Amino acid sequence: MSSCITRLFEGSRNRAAANHGSLRTGIQLHCQALIHGFETHLFVGTTLISMYGECGSVYFAKKVFDQMREPNVVAWNAVITACFRCGDVKGARKMFDMMPFKNSTSSNVILAGYAKAGEMEIARKVFWDMKVKDDVSWSTMIAGLAHNGFFDEAFAYFRELRMIGLRPNEVSLTGVLSGCAQVGASEFGKILHGFIEKSGFNWIPTVNNALVDMYARCGNVGMARLVFRSMLHKSVVSWTSMIEGLAMHGYAEEAIRVFHEMEGCGIRPDWITFVSLLYACSHAGLIEQGCNYFSTMKDVYDIEPTVEHYGCMVDLYGRAGYLQKAYDFVCQMPITPNAIIWRTLLGACGIHGNVELAEQVKARLFDLEPDDSSDNVLLSNIYAVAGKWKDVATVRQSMTDQKIKKTPGWSMIEVDRTMYRFVAGEKTNKTTAEAYEKLKEIIKRLRLEGGYVPEVASVLHDVDEEEKEDSVSKHSEKLAVAFGISRLCKGRVIRIVKNLRICRDCHTVMKLISKVYGLKLVVRDRSRFHSFDDGACSCKDYW
Repeated sequence: MSSCITRLFEGSRNRAAANHGSLRTGIQLHCQALIHGFETHLFVGTTLISMYGECGSVYFAKKVFDQMREPNVVAWNAVITACFRCGDVKGARKMFDMMPFKNSTSSNVILAGYAKAGEMEIARKVFWDMKVKDDVSWSTMIAGLAHNGFFDEAFAYFRELRMIGLRPNEVSLTGVLSGCAQVGASEFGKILHGFIEKSGFNWIPTVNNALVDMYARCGNVGMARLVFRSMLHKSVVSWTSMIEGLAMHGYAEEAIRVFHEMEGCGIRPDWITFVSLLYACSHAGLIEQGCNYFSTMKDVYDIEPTVEHYGCMVDLYGRAGYLQKAYDFVCQMPITPNAIIWRTLLGACGIHGNVELAEQVKARLFDLEPDDSSDNVLLSNIYAVAGKWKDVATVRQSMTDQKIKKTPGWSMIEVDRTMYRFVAGEKTNKTTAEAYEKLKEIIKRLRLEGGYVPEVASVLHDVDEEEKEDSVSKHSEKLAVAFGISRLCKGRVIRIVKNLRICRDCHTVMKLISKVYGLKLVVRDRSRFHSFDDGACSCKDYW
C-alpha cells in the first residue's frame, strides 16, 4: 500500500511540475523516479511523458516512452500529445501510425493535435476518415475550425452535428461561440444562446464566459451584462471577460467599477485582468488611473508586467499626446520592446502628427520586422497628412521594391444569418453593386441634410480632390453599412466588423448616418468598438 501511495505521490508531483512548465524541477523528479525504480510504472511513466511535453522537451518524452515495457493506449496518446505540444507534427503522426491498437480516443487525440497546430487540411482528412465520430470528434473539429479562422465552416459543422442527432457539448458550444465572436455573427449567436438555455448548458461557467465574450465582441454589451449578472458562479475568467467587453466599448468607468466589485468578492485578478483594465484606461484617456493600476498590479498582487501591460502603458501615454513620455517609457522598459510596442507608438505619432518621432520609431520597426506593410502604410499616412508627398512616394516605392503588399481592408456584416464580406477595391459582383448603388444615395443625402464634406487629408496620393473623395468613398465599412441599410429591416442595429482601424472620414460618415437616418450602428475595428447613435460615437472621438 505504501508503495502505491509513494508512486501516486511521485505522479502528482510530476503533474505539478508539468503545470508550471518547470523542466529543471521535472528532471529532478524524474531522477527520483529512476532511483526508486518507478520510471517504467505505467502511471508514473505516462505522467513523466506529459510533463516533458508540457515543458517542451519531446526528446525526453520519447525517451521515457521507449523505456516503458508495455505502454497502454493512454501512454501512446500521451506521447502523441507531447509531440504536438513540442511542434513535432511529423513525429506525432509517426507515433500514431505505430500504435498497435487504436480507439476513438486515439483518433481524437491526433485530430486535436492537428487542429491546435493549425494543420486543418490534414485535420479534415483525419476527421472524415474516422469510422466512428463521437461528440468529442465533432467538438474538436468545430473548435479547431473556429480558432483557425474557418468560421463559416465551423457553423456548418455545428449545424450538421445537430442534424445527425448528436448533442453538442461544452467544447463544441464554446468553439462555435468563439467563431461568432470573431466574425460578429450576432444573430447566429442568439440562436445558440436560446439552445443553451433550453438544453441546460447555462449552468456551465465556460459556456457562460463564451456567451459574455460573444455578445461583447458582437457589439451587444447589454446582453453581455445580462448573461454576466445571471451567472451564479463567476470565475476570474468571467470577471475579466466582462471587464474586457466594457473596455472594448469605451465604458471605462464601468469596467473599473466591475474590477473593484471583483476585488470585493474576493476574486484575485490575474495578468489578463490587468491588461483589460489598462486597455480601458488607455482608450478613455484615464492616465492617472492607468498608472495607479499598473503600480497596483506589481505592488499589491505581485504580478510582473508582461509586454502586453507595457504596450497598454505606451498606448495610454501615446493616445493622450504624451509622445515623448511614451518614447522614454519604451526606452526604459526592463524587457526588450517588441514590434507591437513600437507599432503602438507609431500609431500614436500618426494620431498626433509627429513626423520626426514617427521616423525614429519606424527605423526601430524596420530592424525588427522589415516586411510589415502596416508600418509603411501608417508612415505614408503621416507624411500625407503633413503634405510631404515626396516622402510618401519614397515609402510607396520602397514597398514596391521590397514587394511588400498593403493588407486590404475588409468589413463583414450579418444579414439573415449570412455573413457578407466587403473588400476595398474588389471587383463588382451582385452584392457589391447593390452596396455601391445604395452608398451613392446615402452620400448624396448626407451632403444635403448633414453637410457632409469628405475628409481626405490622409489619402496617400497627391491627386486632385475629386479622386481623393472617390478613394475614401470605397472603404469597405461604408459598403457594408450601405448594404445593411439596403437589406435590414428599419429599426435594426447595424453591426460591422472591420480588420483595420476606422479612418476619420468613415467615422464621420457613420456619425452622420446615425443622425440623418435615425439608425444605431456598431463598428468593431482593429482595436475597439464604435457605437454610433444620434450623431455621436461612444469613443467620444478619442480612438
